[in-house]
Amino acid sequence: MFMWIILGIIVLVAVFVIITYNGLIKLKNRVQEADSDIDVQLKRRYELIPNLIETVKGYAKHEKELFEKVTKERSSLVTGSTAEKVEASNALTDTLKSIFAVAENYPELKANQNFLQLQTDLTDTQDKIMAAQRFYNGNVRDFNTKLQVFPTNLYAKMLGFSEFGFIEAGETEKKNVEVKF
Repeated sequence: MFMWIILGIIVLVAVFVIITYNGLIKLKNRVQEADSDIDVQLKRRYELIPNLIETVKGYAKHEKELFEKVTKERSSLVTGSTAEKVEASNALTDTLKSIFAVAENYPELKANQNFLQLQTDLTDTQDKIMAAQRFYNGNVRDFNTKLQVFPTNLYAKMLGFSEFGFIEAGETEKKNVEVKF
């Protein structure tokens, strides 16, 4: 009788560990999927930028330095960790704002259908990047919470699980926006 009780406890503990382990794997895979979603949107943006640059170049030939800066920042989108890619994406966003400001000086460029479509596509992609980052952070929150709660915290590290980092706003993004009229 005593042996059956011990065997029952061992089976219950084993089932509990298996269920918890599988839950952690499921959450870890969601975080990795969210990370991949960010990469997909960054790649889409990476591919749109040369088209935008070529369209603007035809109108603003003397803005060479700006185009070189965009090209340099664009190349940093495809390497590094998710946080590094997001930081590069944020720097690129600031530079792209400069291109749109340049476009303000060229009325015929502002009216160009290709430019308008590219601008719309980039804005849409930027919105998708932000949504993918929120999705990533939500999955990181769920995974990290699961790792930190009792009793999972007792053995999750032994099973090789560690916390993921959140994507956070850069210092320039935290500053107040100055609006002048």
